[in-house]
Amino acid sequence: MLLGKRKDSEDNCWFPSLKLQSYLTTMKDVIAELLSQTIEQLKSAAIIPAELSPRINVDRTRDKSHGDLATNLAMMLAKPVGKPPREVAQLIIDHMPTSASVAKIEIAGPGFINFYLNEGAASAIVETVLTQGDKFGCSDIGKGRKVQVEFVSANPTGPLHVGHGRGAAVGDTLCRLMTATGWETTAEFYYNDAGNQINNLGVSTQARCQGIAPDQAGWPEDGYRGDYIQDVATAYMAGETIVAEDKQVTGAADADNLAAITEFAVAYLRREQDLDLKAFGVHFDVFSLESALYAEGKVEQVVADLVASGNTYEKDDALWLKTTDFGDDKDRVMRKSDGGYTYFVPDVAYHKEKWQRGFSRVINEQGADHHSTVTRVRAGLQALDVGIPSGWPEYVLHQMVMVMRGGEEVKLSKRAGSYITIRDLIDEVGKDATRYFLAARSPNSQLTFDIDLARSQSNDNPVYYIQYAHARICSMMAKLDGLGWSWSKETESDLTLLTEDAEKALLKRLTAFPEYVSKAANSAEPHVIANYIYDLAGEFHSCYNAHKTLVEDEALRNARLALSAAVRQVLSNGLTLLGVSSPEQM
Repeated sequence: MLLGKRKDSEDNCWFPSLKLQSYLTTMKDVIAELLSQTIEQLKSAAIIPAELSPRINVDRTRDKSHGDLATNLAMMLAKPVGKPPREVAQLIIDHMPTSASVAKIEIAGPGFINFYLNEGAASAIVETVLTQGDKFGCSDIGKGRKVQVEFVSANPTGPLHVGHGRGAAVGDTLCRLMTATGWETTAEFYYNDAGNQINNLGVSTQARCQGIAPDQAGWPEDGYRGDYIQDVATAYMAGETIVAEDKQVTGAADADNLAAITEFAVAYLRREQDLDLKAFGVHFDVFSLESALYAEGKVEQVVADLVASGNTYEKDDALWLKTTDFGDDKDRVMRKSDGGYTYFVPDVAYHKEKWQRGFSRVINEQGADHHSTVTRVRAGLQALDVGIPSGWPEYVLHQMVMVMRGGEEVKLSKRAGSYITIRDLIDEVGKDATRYFLAARSPNSQLTFDIDLARSQSNDNPVYYIQYAHARICSMMAKLDGLGWSWSKETESDLTLLTEDAEKALLKRLTAFPEYVSKAANSAEPHVIANYIYDLAGEFHSCYNAHKTLVEDEALRNARLALSAAVRQVLSNGLTLLGVSSPEQM
């Protein structure tokens, strides 16, 4: 079933420099650790019960007048301690270890504790970024655990459409995020190479081999009409050899051999899809086949397991699964009266196999049309009663993509016949813009892909805006070659000179990057990174325009150069997570 796992290499790993992970301690972590020590102090003093283990939440404040960070710990402890929240807050403050990073602590509202960081703590982020470089933002949250991300998983019946492209951009970014947060990540493509769609591909290609066009008599009723079918037929009749992941197929040049035509067409289109994905910068570790689940008896075995579990019954000459016992709105047919299995049964077999491979976390990135399968697959897995958690696997379902040009929707592709392909978009606007646009909105939101905007070299184009910020800093640094400026721990700048509001905003934004990476990975929301680096680029452009960097004052110039270098590094790290390049010139 598994068609091979690609070995990690410097060319195809998700985030090349992340093989050696480093854990960044953010100021949120520093405050959380201080609070954790405080709780132990309060336990030792018998102020709070020894068995209490409260969850410590530290959040950024939205209003600068409320400090930099805040916690609701006092309100969480008030009831078990039996004291008013503000009194508990004072006890926490009184027992908290001192820290050079904290300038002031105060109680606010019903019992919030607000922390004001000193200027040195804020500017220290520049040294952290420049020291850690492309590892900045990484963590070991998932260390020792395995995660599989299944995405794209298209039927091998035609070119990848723009919806597949959105799935590829989201799924690949999720893989990069998982790797960045310490998970052992597997990217997997599941080929649905069994069923009516494959039969339809075969008869469509056969008709082309026989010289029948879509507008002529004899064309299959539901035949695929795109020009790519003619390309497949021509290659088959010419006896071309196709090398797929698991086998090599040579065209038999026999227009009457439907089985040979179908086998060749599937291999041909799998190869085409793989080439499209490579052009998109997407790589997979594992390719799996639905047909192999049948060939290896895994579908029959999972049905037998479900029958043995007592969660099935016979009705109307069909075999039913009691999915209502596991949250579905009605029971579902597993085996139809004609003996064939319904489409969710091999999905259950496939996910049982995933569980057996040891993935503690599985994320399926699919189109919103798969929504109905979520409950059924989970119900089937629960019915097996083999210890699979109820919310396993996770699903990220993306909504449709509307492609616009000149203010009008673009619907047709000559090659595909009835839809826009991912290759169409790459050819129109390039890989970077395509990847960014498809990943920049929450998957559960519909997406309008404006080709004119994606091609424009203006600040209205978000990917251009971000890349220009990176290139702008690189250009500024290039001008300094003759001055001999470079940052190192030994020659670090006096970062306390960064006192302008715009500079402070940049420092605060830089500090938040590791939190955004962790959040995006934990919640499977790659658009969080796209939005973060867009905001960072905006704040840099504003600061650059308001405050000259290459000033006469050498100490101030060096501090601003160090800040700019840190911004450049974080922009690069964020773009890399999205699979987008970081140009040095534009």
